[in-house]
Amino acid sequence: MLSRNMKVVYLLCVLISLQSRVESDRQGDALYDMKIKLNATSNQLIDWNQNQVNPCTWNSVICDSNNNVVQVTLSSMGFNGILSPRIGELQYLTVLSLPGNNITGGIPEQFGNLSSLTNLDLEINRLSGEIPASLGKLAKLQILILSQNNLTGKIPDSLTNLTALNDIRLAFNGLSGQIPDELFQVARYNFTGNDLNCGTNQQHLCASSVSVQGKSPNSKIGIVLGIVGGVILLLVIGVVFLICKSRRKGYRREEFVDVAGEDDRRIAFGQLKRFAYRELQIATDGFSEKNVLGQGGFGKVYKGVLPDSTKIAVKRLTDYESPGGEAAFLREVEMISVAVHRNLLRLIGFCTTPTERLLVYPFMQNLSVAYRLRDFKPGEPVLNWPTRKRVALGTARGLEYLHEHCSPKIIHRDVKAANVLLDEDFEAVVGDFGLAKLVDVRKTSVTTQVRGTMGHIAPEYLSTGKSSERTDVFGYGIMLLELVTGQRAIDFSRLEEEDDVLLLDHVKKLQKEKRLGDIVDRNLNNEYDGQEVEMMIQVALLCTQASPEDRPTMSEVVRMLEGEGLAERWEEWQQVEVRQEYERLQRRFDWGEDSLYNQDAIELSGAR
Repeated sequence: MLSRNMKVVYLLCVLISLQSRVESDRQGDALYDMKIKLNATSNQLIDWNQNQVNPCTWNSVICDSNNNVVQVTLSSMGFNGILSPRIGELQYLTVLSLPGNNITGGIPEQFGNLSSLTNLDLEINRLSGEIPASLGKLAKLQILILSQNNLTGKIPDSLTNLTALNDIRLAFNGLSGQIPDELFQVARYNFTGNDLNCGTNQQHLCASSVSVQGKSPNSKIGIVLGIVGGVILLLVIGVVFLICKSRRKGYRREEFVDVAGEDDRRIAFGQLKRFAYRELQIATDGFSEKNVLGQGGFGKVYKGVLPDSTKIAVKRLTDYESPGGEAAFLREVEMISVAVHRNLLRLIGFCTTPTERLLVYPFMQNLSVAYRLRDFKPGEPVLNWPTRKRVALGTARGLEYLHEHCSPKIIHRDVKAANVLLDEDFEAVVGDFGLAKLVDVRKTSVTTQVRGTMGHIAPEYLSTGKSSERTDVFGYGIMLLELVTGQRAIDFSRLEEEDDVLLLDHVKKLQKEKRLGDIVDRNLNNEYDGQEVEMMIQVALLCTQASPEDRPTMSEVVRMLEGEGLAERWEEWQQVEVRQEYERLQRRFDWGEDSLYNQDAIELSGAR
């Protein structure tokens, strides 16, 4: 039995763990209530799902390193509901930005509980009622924007307590009464469009000189002169540049200038960081070959370290000038705004120069599943069976999110063990969206070029060039077989044993012969649950059926891996297999196994 002191320590650990979980759940509940109160439509905030993931993975939500929600930005979404009082529970929130919507009702008093808030922007809505005096408790508030609403009443005197305030805009409401003199000391203010007295005896202008509205004639003249002066300065700089260039004719050195390309104007930067080329050059030791983590269809991936000791992986696109390469870059950058999930690789930022396109990801400490299955070094740990089960489920959840929770949905098109990475806890993270395809339901999904890796590509994709979610399901099924066997999808060494080159055919044959022990990866040293292995093989074979219509969806795969519905689905599959095998035997019988026609057919289809 545990001693009394040990029991106390254990109890404290449990309470701390529970508190952390409750905190996460409480934030998620508050945000979900916010979604409901705002009357978000079925196509809005799709991933704000209580049962989906931690709120830190939700779109438009930013968290700090401790998984505390610190920013919520929902601009011009068309919401027509009200503000949820539960927003006041987000004690770590620093930015709440909801401009350009049609939100009605009042500003909840509970907003005064947002002790960490520095920026509150509710501009261009239809908010009514008075400005709550509780906002005066927001000691860290620097920006308060409530312009173009239907707010009434007086400006609360409590706002004079906001010593950190440097921007207050309350223009074009129905406010009345006296404006506290202290608010005219704020660097930027705008009270125009109200029935307000601008200071004692109206000695103040209703808008500061740095405000967008209410510029004086002198300020307009200054702007014009500034523009003219700027144009003249640019002309002078241009002439000097041409003179210098002519003097240096014939001399050329390598230069790296961070200039945005023409296509970059289409990129919504969102939460991504734009890196300078020099930053990434230093981080990767000049893109040294010793830092190469791998090489794909569009270029190499390098390990790097930023000045703050953050480890990164830099994907350097070598053929970006080709249509495929440039499209891959733009596609990966664009998808960050819609694909945010704990089992998907997060894009940190990017870099563009006239000659470079680079993508920056967090470094995955345990590399890829393929590496851990086949290429690991002596002394490194082998993926045990429980970890392989977690990888299977995590990968399935990531793909389920791409297929069913993104709008528009995303097809990966190259699902394989090499593209599933492992974080420091050996949790699966689906990576390499360079081959992924954003699917607009209004357009065809027929492509002019088949992308992917042989052995993982679904048969209908090879024959028609048409991809769908079910092509990903096929690739996922092959990846499950890689997890179970530790082998490659295509392995010509198996020919030496007169076996099948394709892993799928190899496993099917052994499964029919009930040779489970010959299927499982020998590196597991028989340390696995036979029933669980059999279940995973069954799921894999269901995912790799020849007809895409017969394959399960990824949400069905998740449920089967969790133990729901597999038995029924497997029984149906076996009946289909028996029927197809009977039809194959019937055709062989009808042709005649020893007929001349059949022998010629075998000869024409054989290897030459």
